[in-house]
Amino acid sequence: MTRPTAPAIPDELDRLLRRMRLPYLRKAAPDVLATARAQRWDPAEVLRVLINEEVIGRDSATRRMRRHSASFPTGKTLASWRPEESSIPEPTQHALSTLEWIGRHENLVLAGPSGTGKSHFVEGLSQAAIEKDLRVVWFTLESLTQTIGKAKVDGSVARTVARICRCDLIVVDDIGMLPAGQDAAEAFYRIIDAAYERRSVAVTSNIHPSGFDSIMPKTLATATVDRLLHHAHLVLTKGDSHRLAEALAGKGVVPLS
Repeated sequence: MTRPTAPAIPDELDRLLRRMRLPYLRKAAPDVLATARAQRWDPAEVLRVLINEEVIGRDSATRRMRRHSASFPTGKTLASWRPEESSIPEPTQHALSTLEWIGRHENLVLAGPSGTGKSHFVEGLSQAAIEKDLRVVWFTLESLTQTIGKAKVDGSVARTVARICRCDLIVVDDIGMLPAGQDAAEAFYRIIDAAYERRSVAVTSNIHPSGFDSIMPKTLATATVDRLLHHAHLVLTKGDSHRLAEALAGKGVVPLS
């Protein structure tokens, strides 16, 4: 059975709601007002429900915008994470999933072989952070280097670093996959130094942070790791690559017909 359409709100009220920029309240108003008339709601309840619709709509739009701005690589969430298949102890997974460490401005470093779920887990945590109305930004070391490099050209490095550090969680993914030169090491150091004890940084790497001086200049690596690990949860993953295991099991592609 088709639900009857609620009568449209008066044109004058529609114009006022548009002028006040209350799109979610305006969209909900016909159904809410029709229900209120039928059930004889108290006027205060009508106002509460309508304002709540606007708040819910704005919060949802803000989260969508933050997910887009974060530049996540895949869109994976904790819903697709399989905790029983990870080498990370489940109590550790649970503790990190509370996101309380972000509120304490602590860092997270996941280090281990490629394909052991580091990026998936951190992206899931990042998505959960946005659901809790936190701001997140995602970089690879290469994209971070490019961002800081562009800022050098127009002399806006300080502003760029400050803008990045307005986020509650800053992710730098896949350190150690390629050698990092002076520019990459400097960009990484600038963010770690600016965020130190003010924001949380999550790093994934296929090498232990103690080995960062093997891929970047030693002086910068030492100063960066010193600040990164001072208030950090260091989690080491192990095992074979999940991606390789799926490929060998024939789960990496849809079978040809």
